[in-house]
Parts: sequence; C-alpha cells; structure tokens
Amino acid sequence: MVLPTRILLASLALATLAGCASPNPYENQGQASGGTSKTAKYGGLGALAGAVAGAAIDHNHRGKGALIGAAAVGAAAAGYGYYADRQEAELRRQMENTGVEVQRQGDDIKLIMPGNITFATDSADIANSFYKPLNDLANSFKQFDQNSIEIVGYTDSTGSRAHNVELSQRRAQNVAGYLTAQGVPAARLSTRGAGPDAPIASNATADGRAQNRRVEVNLRPLPGATGTPAQ
Repeated sequence: MVLPTRILLASLALATLAGCASPNPYENQGQASGGTSKTAKYGGLGALAGAVAGAAIDHNHRGKGALIGAAAVGAAAAGYGYYADRQEAELRRQMENTGVEVQRQGDDIKLIMPGNITFATDSADIANSFYKPLNDLANSFKQFDQNSIEIVGYTDSTGSRAHNVELSQRRAQNVAGYLTAQGVPAARLSTRGAGPDAPIASNATADGRAQNRRVEVNLRPLPGATGTPAQ
C-alpha cells in the first residue's frame, strides 16, 4: 500500500499549492493586494501537514491516517481565516448599495462610511440615512463576535484642527453609543477622533472634502479568537 499512500500525499501537496494560489473573489472590491484568503492558504498547508502527521502515526493504515490528519489539522488551521471570509461576505451583502465600502486586509476588515450618509456638515448627530447601515452592522457584530471594533472619525481640513479632532471624536463616540444601544458589547468597542489626518482625497475640492468626512470601522481578531460565530 506504499504507492497509493504516496499518491495521496502528492495529491494533497498539489491541492495545497492550488489553494494557496486560488484567487480571492473580492480582490477587485476594495481588498488589499495579495488577497489570497486565509482559509485557502492556511487550510491547505494545514491539510498537508496533517496528512503527513496522520500517515506517520498510523503505520498500519497510512492512507486512512493521512486523510484523518488532513481533515483535523486543515480545519484547525483555517479556523479564523474561514471565519473572516464568512464575516466579509456577510458584510458585503448587507452593505451593498449603501455607499459603505468593505475592505479586507489579511484577517482585518475595514468599513469606510462616507460623509454623505453619516453626519451633516459640522454635526455629530447621526443622519437618518445612517441608521439602516448601523442597524445591519450591529446585527452582524453580534453574530460575529470574535472581533474588536475600533471606530475612527475623520473630517476634512476646513476649520481649526482642534475643532475637527473634537468633532470627529464625538462622531465616533455617537456611533459606538448607538451600536452599544443595539446590543453590541461596549467592551469590544473603542473610539478615536482623527480629525483631518489621513485624508483619502484632496481637500482642495468639494468632492474630495466630502470623501474625507467619513467614519471608519476597523475589525480585528480578539486575542484567543476561535473563529466560531455566536449562535
């Protein structure tokens, strides 16, 4: 049975390489370059490692041991990557046609919410058009509870820096307060007012300033995250 076992291991190795090279379906939708999914990358590598370990442990049934090892280790290695893939897909579905941009950066997910749906000019009061996306986000954050949630407010460069930093902080805090009121645990939330820092467009034009007046939400894995969504 040596030959079939070798064929199995070779096949798993090829599958691993194919998984590492598989394209991410969202790479043209706001994803950072090099967007191979963590599931494919680590799940495939884990499967190969598990196959080798399983075959080595079960000397009398190497083929069976390889399959069991591949399944067990591959699933564990893919854990958080698979979780992030599912969360990203759900967020893209919920935020479709809302103006909210979803970006994937490794295990992190960033949501960019433009000023035309979030807050009126020079106001920290949540706009009516912002409640629907926030309600959807709250439901998602309660289902996918393995992330920390950083909320960052930004402004354009009009006015004093001190005023803009204070305004952006109040906006971030109001978003966090609304999410908490909808049942998202406050312990997962943090806020920051960045004012006019890190513009994503030129402040020399009205359109550019509108793009810079935004709220960003950064989702990062919590320490010890298992990749298992809440039921």
